Amino acid sequence: MAMVSEFLGQLTLAYGGEPEPKYPTVVPVRDFDPSQDAARIEAAIKMKGVDEQTIIDILTRRSCQQRREIAFEYERIARKDLSSALKGALSGSLEALMLGLMKSTAQYDASELRASMKGLGTDEEALIEIVCSRNPEELMEIKREYREMFKKEVEKDIAGDTSGNFAKLLLALVQTRRDDPSNVVDYQKIDDDARCLYEAGVKRKGTDVTTWISIMSQRSVPHLQKVFERYKSYSPYDIKESIKKEVKGDLEKSFLTLVECFENRQLYFANRLNDAMKSKGAKEKVVTRIMASRCEVDLMKIRTEFKRHHRRSLYQTIAEHTKGDYQKALLSLCGGDD
Repeated sequence: MAMVSEFLGQLTLAYGGEPEPKYPTVVPVRDFDPSQDAARIEAAIKMKGVDEQTIIDILTRRSCQQRREIAFEYERIARKDLSSALKGALSGSLEALMLGLMKSTAQYDASELRASMKGLGTDEEALIEIVCSRNPEELMEIKREYREMFKKEVEKDIAGDTSGNFAKLLLALVQTRRDDPSNVVDYQKIDDDARCLYEAGVKRKGTDVTTWISIMSQRSVPHLQKVFERYKSYSPYDIKESIKKEVKGDLEKSFLTLVECFENRQLYFANRLNDAMKSKGAKEKVVTRIMASRCEVDLMKIRTEFKRHHRRSLYQTIAEHTKGDYQKALLSLCGGDD
């Protein structure tokens, strides 16, 4: 715990540019020796039957920067790329999780976005989760990495893979035009936006989705939280109920994800993890994606929200709904029971 609290001071940028503390479960290990770690991984891969435990112990308890150094040393010792070696040695969900950890958070998000759009059919759920839950700073980094890794613009791929108002909303979000939070509360603007949302939706026949998109994609999060509160004085329904009445399908899911993340981003992830593990045929892809992408960002806080809302710890839920080496790796990333 001492190690973790030491790193709580590391700052990331919150929605709209105001510093937000990090709550990682995975932090840099002390007395770090990358060449020793690389040699241990090489021995574990060469072993008859692969020593998964050693690989898990090392990769789930090192920071991204440290894993990078291990990969560099590994290539020097083994004359091959560590990610390729892991691909050959591991399989299934454990392989996906370990390969995810070999990328930075932004690289991992970029590759998950790409995978959600590549090939036949689109994984809208993954697309919505990533685009609607990341703050502007994170989205800008993802766009940079996407361009670097795939020599393509994420906006172009989204535009080519989605359509209608769903595409418009996602594109408005990746353009990262969200206002920075202000210390001055503009009550007039709060009232105007709340009334606009009501008049563009519940008050009229048909929905003026364009107005909803522009308000939801451009206003700062603290402002929107106050807008949703004020909205209740205009509408007989709260903002979530209004969304469910006004729009359907992927657009509905996207707006709901946005509102949930504006209200409490870590609770959104906690609920996603709970649903994914408890659903029939556990959605391991979702679990892998959240655990790998949030372990160095806010997984400690996600754990707290999980326990508060689901009356069980994330650790116990993982232990109950997953198995084998995959389970061991997830429990290690989780970083302890609450």
